Order: sequence, then structure tokens, then C-alpha cells
Amino acid sequence: MKSSVLISLAVAATLAFAADDHNPGAIPPVLRPTEPADSVVFRLPPPPTPTPAVRQVKIAAPAPEPSPSAAKLTPPKLPALPVVPPAPAPRTRAAAPTASSKTPVVESPQPAPPAAPLLPPDAAQEMAFYCQKRIGQWNESDARKLLGAPLRSRSAFDEQKKPNGKIYAFHDPSGKYRELELDFEAKTGHLRTVFVYPQRMTWQDVRRQWHGEVSAADAQLGRKFYSYINRHLDVLVDAQGKVISLGLY
Repeated sequence: MKSSVLISLAVAATLAFAADDHNPGAIPPVLRPTEPADSVVFRLPPPPTPTPAVRQVKIAAPAPEPSPSAAKLTPPKLPALPVVPPAPAPRTRAAAPTASSKTPVVESPQPAPPAAPLLPPDAAQEMAFYCQKRIGQWNESDARKLLGAPLRSRSAFDEQKKPNGKIYAFHDPSGKYRELELDFEAKTGHLRTVFVYPQRMTWQDVRRQWHGEVSAADAQLGRKFYSYINRHLDVLVDAQGKVISLGLY
């Protein structure tokens, strides 16, 4: 049964092929395309060609060359001059400020030295004995009127080491002694003793100036204490014979 069917199909195909031989342009239906033929051909663009990266390099502009005219105008280099130190400014008084000065300079006046007190003639001749004559009369304010403000002060003591007065040191306005010391009694406030400290005086100078009998006593540090019998005068002398002080009472 199957073989008969196959034989029939082969015969039909042969006849068809033969018919096609008589029509050479004819295509068997089996081989004919069922879909319409493409009329447009699409071509895809090729992939883009990679562009190599260009590195940007900054090129500095060349420095302009000096023109010949500028080179001609350049002054020649002179040798360095030796450095001379400035002369010291003379010590002169500052000039008064001018009207054009921004900050006026005000010169403060120097305080005038205190005027020397007018000394009595006998005080200018011998200040020690002038003060001795005021024992029992002067108080501290009287001494200030003639000698000025005291330089310093200290307490005076009796033989039992008890304070019984005040001693004030003054400058000698006559210039004969380095210093004066006036001892004022605590009870009355009156002058009772005068001590003077000579500039330069020896025991021999004292003996030539004041004659009379004296008593001597040893003191500390090799000093000597001389006391006149006929006058109210005591002298303290150091080991070399120089007078330290004169005491008048």
C-alpha cells in the first residue's frame, strides 16, 4: 500500500518536471518562495574608530630679548664706595619745636637747686660752736630753719640704755664738716648736745687749735676718747690718729 502511494507521487513529480521543461521559466511550486522578496538592504554603520587622546602641553613664551637701544641706555656699573661711619652728633640742647612739627616737644624745666640759707657770720665761720651756743634754746623746728630738713634720725640713750632723746643728722651748709648731729632731749625738746664730723682732721690739729688739759680713755676698735677739762669738748679719735667726731655740750 505504501509503495503504491510513493510510486504515484514520483510519477506526478516526473510529469510536473517534464511540464516545466516545456516552460523553462517555470519554478516548481514546492521551490517557490511563499514570502515576498526583500526590497531594501540595511547596512549597519561600522563601530567608531577610537581617537587617540592628545596631551596638552603648555609651552612658555620665550622672554623677549632686550632691544639694542635699551642695552645702549643701561648705565655702567660703578665700583662700590667705602662705608664711612657717621660722625658722633655733638651734645647740644634740643631745638625748639617748629610749627610744621606733628608732635610738639615740650621741654620740662629742670628744678632749680634749693637756695643756700643765709648764715650768720659766726655760723659761717664755725658752725659747731654756733650750734653749741644754742644748747638749751633750740628745738627741732629752730634747727630746720637754719639747716634745712634732717637727713635721718636715731634715738639717744642714757647710761641704763633707755631712750631719752632724739638725734637728727643735718648737712653742714658751711661745708666745713661732713655732717652735723643735734641731740634733742625727750622731756623738754631742747637741744642738749652737738656732734660734728670733720672732713679731715687729726688729733694733732685739735691740740694745736684748742689748748688745755685733757683726759683720755680707751674705746672699741683701738679708738681713743679725749675729754677737755677746761671746755665742753670731747674728741673721738681712731687708731690712726684721725678725728672721727667732736662732741660739744
